[in-house]
Amino acid sequence: MIFLAIQEMWEIFLLFTCSVLFSLIVIVFMKSLFYKVDILDNPKKFWKKRKPIPYSMGVIFFISFFILSFFTIEHNSKLYLVWGFGFLITIISFVDDMIKVSAKKRLIVQILIWAVIWVTSIKIGYISNIFWWILNLETYKIILFDFPIYIIPVIFTILWYVFIFNALNWTDWISWNTSWLSIISFFILFLLGYILFLRDDYEWWIKNATFIMQMTIILVWILVPFWWFDFREKILMWDSGTMFLWFMLATIAIISWWKVATVLVVFWIYTVDAIYVVVRRILQKKSPLKWDMTHIHHRLLDLWLKRKEVLVLLYTLSFFFWITALFLDRFGKILVFCIIVFVVISINRIVDTLYLRRKKKIDE
Repeated sequence: MIFLAIQEMWEIFLLFTCSVLFSLIVIVFMKSLFYKVDILDNPKKFWKKRKPIPYSMGVIFFISFFILSFFTIEHNSKLYLVWGFGFLITIISFVDDMIKVSAKKRLIVQILIWAVIWVTSIKIGYISNIFWWILNLETYKIILFDFPIYIIPVIFTILWYVFIFNALNWTDWISWNTSWLSIISFFILFLLGYILFLRDDYEWWIKNATFIMQMTIILVWILVPFWWFDFREKILMWDSGTMFLWFMLATIAIISWWKVATVLVVFWIYTVDAIYVVVRRILQKKSPLKWDMTHIHHRLLDLWLKRKEVLVLLYTLSFFFWITALFLDRFGKILVFCIIVFVVISINRIVDTLYLRRKKKIDE
């Protein structure tokens, strides 16, 4: 097993080298192409004083992942599904970047895609709760053309994808926030895959753990060069990249023996923030899908923090939660969850109080 692990790590190292070099080549090529065909943003629209730069550059994620995985990962049905749906999501998101599709239409398309994904076998069949009971979701079913459709897993899988997409899609308002969070998230899933690889003795489980490690390490090292360009504000990801990354994150979480809770832990700060914002919008009789500036990063900016300070704070908090995803037991994770709920609510309350004081001064 030790020899197998060393051999696996050597293959991972080769994947790392190929992914970084290939990603750099694709980024430079696509960046030049986007300048030539004038796929550039309007900086004045976002109160920026810089020159226009290429946007919707997130298409390079699917391009790089497809080519690298085609030659380095053993082909199987799950990989084919990831390619197919990854391509579809990237194309739809790229069109959305160009012409701006309404939130409702995007939601309908997302639900259709996630329903098809469930039918094609990438689904959540059970969940384990904090008391270590296994909850089997495949209880109630209907038969359609001799094909069993389990009602609860369909609903649960659709809700999982829709929640991940919309909750984490809000992270890209601040430059290089999404790219960095994605790097760490896929790296955490890689570590989980490696732990599963060392722990399991069955051939199928070992192959699946290897599959997870290969996909996640490709994604990590595709993202590292992109993050550098993103950090220097030379390119923009937009939905064509964000949606593909969150699709991969949500899908790998399911493939990784339904590590849904672990992914939620990795993104606790945005998980809690998304729930808080949606509930708040509903209570205010607003559409829960309508974009506004009430998310955690907006609220921190309202506390007179600079963009880099907000990102450092979010990364520090998120790093703490990433560690809990690997090492804390379930009760420990619940305790940390309660802490982040308190933090998110407190920040929002402080900002709301400041708004009221400002309004009173203006009225006076």
